[in-house]
Amino acid sequence: MIDLDDMRMFRALGTTHSLAGAARLLDVTPPALTVRLQKLEERLGVHLAVREARGISLTEEGTRLMQEAIDLLERLDTLPERIASEHQAVSGSLRIVAPLGFGRVHIAPVLRDFHLTYPNVKASLNLSDNPLADSAGADVVIHIGEMKDSSWVAHVLAPNERFLCASPRLAARLDTLEHPSRLAELPCLCLRENDEDVSRWRFEPEPKGKAKHGKPVTVRVTGALSSNDGGVIGDWAMRGLGVMVRSEWDASALIASGKLERLLPQWRMAPAPIVALLPTRKGMPARVRLFLDAARAALDPPLWRKR
Repeated sequence: MIDLDDMRMFRALGTTHSLAGAARLLDVTPPALTVRLQKLEERLGVHLAVREARGISLTEEGTRLMQEAIDLLERLDTLPERIASEHQAVSGSLRIVAPLGFGRVHIAPVLRDFHLTYPNVKASLNLSDNPLADSAGADVVIHIGEMKDSSWVAHVLAPNERFLCASPRLAARLDTLEHPSRLAELPCLCLRENDEDVSRWRFEPEPKGKAKHGKPVTVRVTGALSSNDGGVIGDWAMRGLGVMVRSEWDASALIASGKLERLLPQWRMAPAPIVALLPTRKGMPARVRLFLDAARAALDPPLWRKR
């Protein structure tokens, strides 16, 4: 059986990707949280998380539990307001900050349709190469990837993996590439976003794959080209100028069309889920809740996994 404390634990783990960080959010000690996690795994009979030196990563079962926990807890947290506002007109202002490419392709249509349904809401969409840096005054920040700042409350909107890609011509030259360590010898294209260290690429062997080396690998890559725009990086990669790491939401269409090929499929990078960040979990306005519902509905299933 899973209780509310278990769900709160997995919401915190999904936000921080760290036992210590989750323990701080829940105001408990890391050893106590570790014991609780172990007991939950024993009750369910599955592994939910993998402990690593740099933090914790959730298994497929753990990720599903985290997403379900976030959804259920959000509905519980907002139940009083949903009941109170059921007969009230939705109005007020809604300020959303989103990444450049993803915001233009996926969030702008959601906000367009939201406006048609709730015309009394005064909404704005700010597209940024670093949404968190431009988050002052935002009601919702759309973020892709892990969260380092645990002060935000994350609501998962959709799954998203990261793929290593190259043009077919370059991929043909790299047909003997079997291990990520060789990337240090190759021209790589770096995408600068969210103040991350773009020159360090970390890989883990795909559990169902046939990677010859079972340990995680971190590679410091170099290259003469970098940009803060994913579209620019993608164009350079398609022209054979280097190897790139790109989110599944963007790369899947290019791979399906034959413009890019995926490299090292037997290795995986850390997933980069699409999340909506809210400054607080208390008193979520109806307009924010309804926008999150609309975004989830538009991304379920994700368009990049329909192909």
